[in-house]
Amino acid sequence: MPESEFILLDGGMGRELQCRGLASVSAIWSAEALVAHPDVVREIHAAFIDAGAEVITTNNYAVVPFMLAREGMEDRQAELLAAALWLACEARDAADRPVRVAGSLPPLNHSYRPDLVGPPEEIEPLYREIAGVLAPGVDLFLCETMSSAAEARSAARAAAAFERPVWVAWTLDDAANGRLRSGESMAEALAALDGLPVDAVLFNCCTPESISVALPELRGLTDKAVGGYANALTAFAAGYEIGSGGETPAREDIDPAVYARFAGDWRVAGADIIGGCCGIGPAHIAELRRVLV
Repeated sequence: MPESEFILLDGGMGRELQCRGLASVSAIWSAEALVAHPDVVREIHAAFIDAGAEVITTNNYAVVPFMLAREGMEDRQAELLAAALWLACEARDAADRPVRVAGSLPPLNHSYRPDLVGPPEEIEPLYREIAGVLAPGVDLFLCETMSSAAEARSAARAAAAFERPVWVAWTLDDAANGRLRSGESMAEALAALDGLPVDAVLFNCCTPESISVALPELRGLTDKAVGGYANALTAFAAGYEIGSGGETPAREDIDPAVYARFAGDWRVAGADIIGGCCGIGPAHIAELRRVLV
């Protein structure tokens, strides 16, 4: 990807909702905000656009059958997906410059748990269902926080059926060893995508340090666009489960200036696409725009 085509992503919606006082006891409070506080979701999308983001991601990370069933909301998936799409598109269409909407295809069971991904024949149809609701309005699909090569392949195969660009973002082992949380190598992760129309490969929702180790290797293995959007959280404990009680603490050292220094290293290593995940807010994205664009 030519230097002029560098793309700046948004940051993390869930933690930004929390910063605005909208967290609740529910494990899917970010999804509940689609119904209870749609204006705030739209405002956060707009804040990231104002900060410089050229791509915003739909707020449907927790709108998956497993998570909805835990809260007795399994019959509301299509409604919540449509709400997430509508709010992102409204923010996109109100912008005074071109902005794209990425439709999120997240983990269907627990995040960061390759042992709980499920077989392809089970999860791929579920991904197609989610993608089918989002497809009419999104500009691309983002298969994100993929903890294993098989999980990424299933999500990408489902997304590819809808004739939109497909990006894949893997989450890395927080040990900064250059491997997925499954233990698979970069080469193995890429090989699993062979034959699929994937336009970009990235890393997300792991420490900035992990991305700094893995990105140069990824750049050397592919001609596709590459990038990263890290979180600002401490490392996840073994066996971590979302909603199991006790959130992963934020790191106090990842302020906008520090995060921009990490991102600058990624840019030097060949990153074409950079943004932020959990704990990375509009101020971080504004600093990335100032430093990188």
